[in-house]
Amino acid sequence: MSTSSTQPQNEPEYVALVAIDWADKKHVWSLEVTATNRRECGSIAHTPEAVEAWVTSLHSRFGERPIGIAVEQSRGALLYMLTKYAQLHLYPIHPRTAAQFRAALFPSGAKDDPQDADLLLDLLIHHRSRLHRLEPDTEQTRTLQMLVEERRRMVNEKTRQSNRLTDKLKLYFPQVLNWFNDVDSELVGAFLERWPTLDALQRARPRTLHKFFRQHNCRSEQRIQERVEQSRKAIPATHDQAVIRSAVATVSVLVRLIQTLRDGIAALDEEIRQLAITHPDFSIFDSLPGAGKVMVPRLIAAMGSCRERFSSAQEIQSYVGIAPVLQRSGKTQCTHFRWACPKFLRQTFHEWAGHSIAWSSWAKTHYQRLRARGKAHHAAVRALAFKWIRILFRCWKDRKPYDAARYENTLRRREPSAPESASHPQLVWKNCAGFFKLTQLPS
Repeated sequence: MSTSSTQPQNEPEYVALVAIDWADKKHVWSLEVTATNRRECGSIAHTPEAVEAWVTSLHSRFGERPIGIAVEQSRGALLYMLTKYAQLHLYPIHPRTAAQFRAALFPSGAKDDPQDADLLLDLLIHHRSRLHRLEPDTEQTRTLQMLVEERRRMVNEKTRQSNRLTDKLKLYFPQVLNWFNDVDSELVGAFLERWPTLDALQRARPRTLHKFFRQHNCRSEQRIQERVEQSRKAIPATHDQAVIRSAVATVSVLVRLIQTLRDGIAALDEEIRQLAITHPDFSIFDSLPGAGKVMVPRLIAAMGSCRERFSSAQEIQSYVGIAPVLQRSGKTQCTHFRWACPKFLRQTFHEWAGHSIAWSSWAKTHYQRLRARGKAHHAAVRALAFKWIRILFRCWKDRKPYDAARYENTLRRREPSAPESASHPQLVWKNCAGFFKLTQLPS
């Protein structure tokens, strides 16, 4: 098969095609000159200077004509090094695609870096129509994408450390878990730094405890008094000093670590907020019900700014993992949850759809009908997200904020005979591939 036979539309004529099998210290590359179909191979050290010298050699050899490059990563140091060269057109290849392509050709499981580079080059040459060329978004949008993902990682890390703190407190000071709702709060951190053990707490005067809680914005005198009285009646969980001393030392570290993460998340929140409110699409996403200060930046990052990236809502639904997967073989057919997808993006749309139930009357009605039909909570939320993505796609494409009244009026115009009702009784939800679509009742 020739290169031109699978050349996608609107793609330049590449003077050469290259595939790079990246590694930590050294990358192996395989190159084919389009005019001669002659292959070459080599390696590059993983340094900016080595990559610069390699690209310079390509430029001196082929001039400024475009070169297609396949890389087995969508993000990473090597990819970022290559994006600054306009001559290079990058094609990220999913690691699973490369691995299964290798397994199909080499069932023995043999693996070698030069061989992998050749396989990536075969993918680029013969199956380029199935690959997507990297089209970087605007700098502001890409910054926002990276910041919201890092924020999520920090939140997950704070949760992990909070769980560790909870486990340690259960060993020697479990009363703290009953006295406070959030073990990762600033109040609990300050409390444990001042009184790391029950013995130290019981030596403190009641007046000191009252003063401490008031200084940390505890306004309920009744709640303060309950904590003071319970601390006086509490019994130590253990007298084993080996357990207590080791746990206290660990708790001291965890409290400071959680405080650092909490401060870092707050700093990221402020930077994300400033970027989001100045984004050209902010008004579109800010109009969505249930999308607050956390979800608006995440939705902007999920959709991006490049309108040519998605041609239909179905592409977004499939890409982010909200649309189900159909498996059909012979007389057997089943629809199931989509596993291979960007998990953070799926979580973004799932969480937003869940929040919208409390802020949108039609979303609440849709969710309740799905639950009444036997759908589990998360399946119903995914079905709602499936519907929301269609609406969001239209708003995003047209660059217009969401108008709840306009959307509900559109539903009513589709059913002119429907009586005025909050739940539109003349409309029914038809099961389509595990999800429900609003359809008209037969007359």
